[in-house]
Amino acid sequence: MSASNWTTDFLNQLNSAEFFIVPAHINPNAVNTAFNGEPQSDKIVLWQIESKHWQQFSQYALKQNLRWVAGWAEHAETVFIVNSCFEKAGIYVLLRTRINTDHPELPSQATVYPAANRSERHTQDLFGISFTGHPDNRRWTRHQAWGKHSYPLRKDFSVQGEPQAVTPPDMNYPFVKAHGAGVYEIPVGPVHAGIIEPGHFRFLAVGELILNLEERLGYVHKGIEKIAEGRTPESLARLAGRISGDTTVGHCWAACQAMEQAAGITIPPRAALIRGILAERERVANHLGDMGAICNDVAFVFAQMQFTRLRELWLRTHATIFGHRLLMDRIVPGGVICDLSETACTLIKQEMLQLKNELSEVMPAIDLNSSLEDRLYTAGYLSPETAAAFGTLGYVGRASGQDFDVRRDAPYSPYDQVTFKVALEDKGDIASRFWVRYKEINAALKLIDQFIEQLAEGDLLADWQTPPAGSEALGIVEGWRGEITTYVRFDDDNKIARFYPRDPSILNWPALEKLTLNNIVPDFPVCNKSLNGSYSGNDL
Repeated sequence: MSASNWTTDFLNQLNSAEFFIVPAHINPNAVNTAFNGEPQSDKIVLWQIESKHWQQFSQYALKQNLRWVAGWAEHAETVFIVNSCFEKAGIYVLLRTRINTDHPELPSQATVYPAANRSERHTQDLFGISFTGHPDNRRWTRHQAWGKHSYPLRKDFSVQGEPQAVTPPDMNYPFVKAHGAGVYEIPVGPVHAGIIEPGHFRFLAVGELILNLEERLGYVHKGIEKIAEGRTPESLARLAGRISGDTTVGHCWAACQAMEQAAGITIPPRAALIRGILAERERVANHLGDMGAICNDVAFVFAQMQFTRLRELWLRTHATIFGHRLLMDRIVPGGVICDLSETACTLIKQEMLQLKNELSEVMPAIDLNSSLEDRLYTAGYLSPETAAAFGTLGYVGRASGQDFDVRRDAPYSPYDQVTFKVALEDKGDIASRFWVRYKEINAALKLIDQFIEQLAEGDLLADWQTPPAGSEALGIVEGWRGEITTYVRFDDDNKIARFYPRDPSILNWPALEKLTLNNIVPDFPVCNKSLNGSYSGNDL
């Protein structure tokens, strides 16, 4: 079934089952009312549904092989507006319902899609919405900073909150307890021996064999969703670029894309090409760092030093050409604020050739290293079935056979003007995640070269048009960790009413609990690094 007609057939099936779905498109001129008018794009549709069918929809969606993408809520006077997003064949379905604020309950979709688990818990904690039948309704985002009946994302909760002088320690999270002869617990974190952000891992083990792993994140909750309210587009773009510092291009692009669609703006072709170059350079830099870190965690220090050196040279070029090592604040609403001269393009091409030559010498040393092979192959196995159930994205999903890439399957400018091969592996182990990264570096270099060749003289910024109050949109881009999905809705006076960014790590982190099972405790660091979820991207 083609992407152009599966939504119609699926909608007919649902309505024949008396779901009473109202099909619509996201319309900049109407929100929370009847949706009429032209679609936001040919890849995003909005369906409104009665709350009692919320879980049933997900059951139908699973049978039709829709992928669960994201979920979020919004407080609007006397109701909560709850959204979940699904994808199939590059078409995104935004499902929406309303529930009363007096007794906010909704059937859980996590019973059908494990990927929805933590998202619903986040909504439960910050809005006070109960998801009935949820398989694990323990608190998730709520540590001890808020009172029992305080819900930070409700409109009546001030951004300052009512902070205590000292926030009580979060000592009583109900982890699964050890039972049975020889079973013991290993607590790791939340403070780690390094510069990484805090996160707690609780192991159950027998000897060195891992029987169970639980994660506890949220220690660096920043209040991103709350402090976004009332910002201007320029201010929101800066905030989005700081959700996860290693993904500043990806998150800023997704936020700007959403705002531009809500405002009905098309950015100039030159700006789109430069955005593509920035995104692919961000991808290369992070993959180089990860590949070195994976080697370091199994004591192959030579490779780690080489990848770190290559990444450092790459970042210095960022600073030279674009003015920032991490490319922060280069993307703005309406386009970009950095240009590329002919001299800069020549420097980029020379650097790419040098990187290819250097990798051609380093990679054989890795491929032929039997000690490295013993540590990486078959370790940290994530089956295709588990990867699909948890909606894993990017190199984590593609290493386990999940053949999806927004750039190819739901293309946006400038990726709709080029062709490239999506890296794919099917072994699902650490080695596969390592080699997918290497393949993605090669693909990124080819994309950068194509974008440079297509650069023509032109503007870098489109004139901004203030969106009408209620304008809303989804921004969906392929960040270096995978698909980033961002929702934006405008209020009056060009100010942001709601902002929700879904980092790929929110879906990838739960997979770590699965891929470490039946591995030995000393292999956890390299299992973790092969996934490399963002703590900050998870802890909004």
